Amino acid sequence: MSDDPTLESLHKRIAALESELECKSNQIAELERDCDRLEARLESEGGGESGGESDTRTESESDTNTDTEPESKPKSACNCTCQCNPHTAKLEAALKKAATNKARIEELQARELEKGAHLAADHIDPHELDVPGNQLEQITKDDGRTYVRLPESADPLDDGHTTLAFGDLLPIQQLARMDADRRRATANALPTRLAARLWQARTDPQFGDDPWQAGCKDVREYVTASDLKHWIRRQEPGTSESYAKKLVSRTIDALLDLSKHRLAVHRTTQRKNGLEYTERRLVLPADADLPGETVRSEPPETAGVHG
Repeated sequence: MSDDPTLESLHKRIAALESELECKSNQIAELERDCDRLEARLESEGGGESGGESDTRTESESDTNTDTEPESKPKSACNCTCQCNPHTAKLEAALKKAATNKARIEELQARELEKGAHLAADHIDPHELDVPGNQLEQITKDDGRTYVRLPESADPLDDGHTTLAFGDLLPIQQLARMDADRRRATANALPTRLAARLWQARTDPQFGDDPWQAGCKDVREYVTASDLKHWIRRQEPGTSESYAKKLVSRTIDALLDLSKHRLAVHRTTQRKNGLEYTERRLVLPADADLPGETVRSEPPETAGVHG
């Protein structure tokens, strides 16, 4: 089995992060309340000290035997300072640690937002996040909750729930979502780029030239090696038939690797003109776990006929 996170595990991870953030926020609020209480205590004790000195001066005027009274007050003030300083140091250390944790959480949130994630608004402080453009937008999903995202950051799942970040997709899914220039800069090898285009043809109706066919039983979709060869020659005009055959094998290998073997290769026996031959098929199993993808309920549209 692959170690890639499933959709359910990703939802659990985001929920855990939100729970941890809420816990940290409560801790910070509690520390701030402790700080306010200690500051109020220091102010009240400072006022009491001034009042004590005033009382001492009043008593010294009315009683000639109060020589020790003025001396006792500075000692009391010293004891108060000694007792408060340790509390202040501990409080400052706790506040510093809380601020560090808060900064780390905000950095993680900003990173996930840049990847395209939608995060619950209850756990986001938009004024503290360092994101491109320094702008966030709020959206309300089908679950009734409010989320924040970067402007024009589409929901990869489009299901009204917390989304997968771009980095949580399979490598083949990431490449398929890139434009041609970025894909070429990311992948130098032609078979890798062909694999990304082949995946895009399967998932993007706007692509047009889709060689995938609907399967049955345990197969969701498949593409035959012969169809893939013709598709490659259409995608790369001028490619010879012999080189296209080599590209078929290399493209299949790239797809298996980039999909982390969510796909498989099956060999089937076919008969044509009275002769039997074995044909390879690149198969997407019905139970394949593809992040952010649901089973397509309708068969793929038939591609145009190419002469």
